[in-house]
Amino acid sequence: MFEVWAPTAGRVEVEIGKAERHDMTRGEGGWWTAEVPGASHGTDYAFSVDGGQAFPDPRTRRQPEGVFGPSRVYEHDRFTWGDQAWRGRVLPGAVIYELHIGTFTKEGTFDAAAERLPHLTGLGVDFVELLPVPPVPGRHNWGYDGVDLYAVHEVYGGPDGLKRFVDACHRAGVGVLLDVVYNHLGPSGNFLAQFGPYLHATASSFWGQAVNLDGEHSDEVRRYFIENTVQWLRDYHIDGLRLDAVHALHDSRAVHFLEELAEEVDALSTALGRPLTLIAEADLNDPRLITPREAGGYGLAGVWDDDVHHALHSALTGERHGYYCDFGPMDVLAKVLTSAYLHDGTYSTFRGRTHGRPVDRHRVPGHRFVVSLQNHDQIGNRAMGDRLSPEVLKVGSGLLLTSPFTPMLFMGEEWGTATPFLFFTDHEEPHLAQGESERREREFVGFGYEDWGGTAPDPQDEATFHRSKLDWDELSSPVHQEVLGWYRDLIALRRSCPDLVDPRLDRVSVDFDEAGRWIVVHRGALRVAANLGEAPVSVRLAPGSVLLASDPKVALTGADLTLPPRSLAVVRPD
Repeated sequence: MFEVWAPTAGRVEVEIGKAERHDMTRGEGGWWTAEVPGASHGTDYAFSVDGGQAFPDPRTRRQPEGVFGPSRVYEHDRFTWGDQAWRGRVLPGAVIYELHIGTFTKEGTFDAAAERLPHLTGLGVDFVELLPVPPVPGRHNWGYDGVDLYAVHEVYGGPDGLKRFVDACHRAGVGVLLDVVYNHLGPSGNFLAQFGPYLHATASSFWGQAVNLDGEHSDEVRRYFIENTVQWLRDYHIDGLRLDAVHALHDSRAVHFLEELAEEVDALSTALGRPLTLIAEADLNDPRLITPREAGGYGLAGVWDDDVHHALHSALTGERHGYYCDFGPMDVLAKVLTSAYLHDGTYSTFRGRTHGRPVDRHRVPGHRFVVSLQNHDQIGNRAMGDRLSPEVLKVGSGLLLTSPFTPMLFMGEEWGTATPFLFFTDHEEPHLAQGESERREREFVGFGYEDWGGTAPDPQDEATFHRSKLDWDELSSPVHQEVLGWYRDLIALRRSCPDLVDPRLDRVSVDFDEAGRWIVVHRGALRVAANLGEAPVSVRLAPGSVLLASDPKVALTGADLTLPPRSLAVVRPD
């Protein structure tokens, strides 16, 4: 049976195979249905409202010809799963690995990504997090301009390709998180407005018209996104979602969309018998997102914490442009490592106002904060998509992977890849293709790139996409092998030492010296000492043993720890 929600339509038809049209019957709540003899798995179809052009199904499961083509009937039950022994993964104690399917391998497919699973299991990650996979304009895109949110980009391998990837991950003991975008839709191929009031009548965001979560007919719009979440978790066996930019969700209702979504996911988790995880990206610094619903919060499992990234990046690189302007001093780094946020009601120079709400260190566990040294945004939103050097990576990853938070790595970081991750698009419509480069340049205004003296690569140039593909041949280099060994050792140490995964923020304390640029993080019985400066330093600790060091010149003599420039050591005092 074909069905579609079109509450204001006077007539709706389903078009089969770009030819014959069949009238649909209006039912309760603006839902239209039709039985078409012979239509089944593999049938192409589209919907016409009031005799107009036929458009793809808003809930299309497959778009084999891209965002402008017809939908295709896809039956989830036809796929045979092999992950029956999978019992899921939880966020506490986990390490996440973020990747973009199109650039993770030369082939840019789910199947090719699955072939690299031995590398990921050898690294020790618990979850892979995929950038969005719904259809996008053209062949390559970050995924945040997606439409047809129930479908999977055909270039990657379509719905069966995603299922094969998830199945392979689960059989390898790795969970899968998926990045989804519910705050806006891409400008190309977005036909939802042809069917009903999916978009807000007045509210908008940086990316365009906001989704209608609180206006007339918003009950069905909310169900559209909630049932999309259910599909990923139930039909694709995904273990959790990362919700993009939830601060851009426009919702004034008493029960916020995020709270409603978390309640539905918790119920689904109970039914499926495995943990399911919702993680929000939010420019809010508001711990209410991760406060249990019983305590008046939204009940999400985790939230991205950009303050930790900014503090690490700024302290390691010296950059102070744009939103880094309040970060960099050692006391800032000390604060975020113990309290999660710098801006917890403090003044934000970048925003020109106070920002955030304090985290209760005695009640909120650190594992609810997902933190990174690099991620797709923080690399890809730089003019040249450049990454941190191996020297800086060693110190930064040491602080990241021994923190009380949930660490996330970005693909290639673990071997210090030199491959950039640039912003790339493949718009088919001329007005979007021509304006993308100019729009990209406007994004850099106020971020300190004005004096860079160059031009960011054209997002529409196919070479920009190909330059962003990981070079796995780098792993044959001793320099990259050394970085990879460091990451493996760090993750292994994290697993073997309960103190390093203890999420209790009130058990973390920090000593530091601004002039000397050193910091010592107390993690239970362990000490994580780092020298972020350009000169050697000596730090006074109790006598003990060095469990792991980033530089062979690190030495503990009695109670004095000698740290060469840009080095880190994990020490167990006697």
